[in-house]
Amino acid sequence: MSVAKPGANILVIAGNIQTVPIGYISSCFSVKNGTPRQPAICGPSRAELQIQLSVFNNPEHALVGLEQYSHVWIIFLFHKNGHLRYKAKVRPPRLNGQRVGVYSTRSPHRPNALGLTLAKLDKIQGDTLHLSDIDMIAGTPVLDIKPYIPEYDSPDTRRSYEEDSEPCNSNTDQMNEDKRNLTNLPEGSDIDVQLNTEDRGAANDYVGNLLPEEKTNTNATGSSHISAQFSLSKDLSNVLEEVKAFVNQDVFLSSESKNRGSDSPKTKPPLLEVDHPCYGEEAYTTIAGWIREPPVASLDVRFSLHAERELAEFIPAHLSGLSESHRPRFKFLRSTEEAVAAIRGVLSADPRSVYRRTRCKDKLFFFTLDTADITCWFGQGFAEVLQVKPVEPHIASV
Repeated sequence: MSVAKPGANILVIAGNIQTVPIGYISSCFSVKNGTPRQPAICGPSRAELQIQLSVFNNPEHALVGLEQYSHVWIIFLFHKNGHLRYKAKVRPPRLNGQRVGVYSTRSPHRPNALGLTLAKLDKIQGDTLHLSDIDMIAGTPVLDIKPYIPEYDSPDTRRSYEEDSEPCNSNTDQMNEDKRNLTNLPEGSDIDVQLNTEDRGAANDYVGNLLPEEKTNTNATGSSHISAQFSLSKDLSNVLEEVKAFVNQDVFLSSESKNRGSDSPKTKPPLLEVDHPCYGEEAYTTIAGWIREPPVASLDVRFSLHAERELAEFIPAHLSGLSESHRPRFKFLRSTEEAVAAIRGVLSADPRSVYRRTRCKDKLFFFTLDTADITCWFGQGFAEVLQVKPVEPHIASV
């Protein structure tokens, strides 16, 4: 049981908030250079986080139940910023020099240098979390861990309030009523499916594809009715229900589109499946355009034959039985293919700073990945890996 420290409220009021790292990251990225700026860039990237014994007497107890989640939020400190200065506007590398407000970015240079990563939780062993899809370097202080819960953390999957779900419920009730009316028809009765002018052609083709030719009788004069004689067989009843649902769905979408007009150009049409929850307009998110279409294009990644041979010399991390001491060994990566995928992920996002991209175009670029020291160069629209060597001992021990 934890007890609040005396004077904690006074410290908060004074602006002095004390934090205690719960652990430090052990990562396949040992230095900042070449480390992905976002976690989703390099899927094979891996890390471990061991909860400190100084935080809990039984650190493994703090992780009980976390194994039920596939992803976790990692709140950490940017401890390698190099200086404590920060500005109101920054130049994100993906904007290629354009300035935007610091709070519209994930820049590490901010008044409180806190980072947030959504990492994949591969497994938990005792007091240690095994993570992937990470963007943190070795030695990063972690302040907190929280489970990722889509229903709470992702607006696209939040259920709308009860009043927002009423339109969906009323539409569902109407479709159920239509279904009951259709299945209760007397044998040999005429069914007239009312279609508006713009829907006739689509529904005509739809019915023609569903029904046998000898059992379909459409009006060749182009009137506003499609009439057919049906016997009350189970198969034909099902077909008729599909036609009715098709027409109702199209009409419903048309009316919704007219009602919304230009007020909500970025909202999506409501879900019509009765087995899924209804979603309100507030559930849909918008982001800055440069996130999806940045000025910096994705690069093609190539490997020289020499680099491919050198990379193949590395022993995967999980093959502990091999005793070839002369060969380098990965600590996190589990295969040559995984290493190739990780390198592609890093380089395709162009990890260079704006300065290097504009002023040092012809310079070689170096970065480390796991226990590999990688040398590459950048051309127009591509990056080529030239050399893959084992890292120096002093770097590997960082």
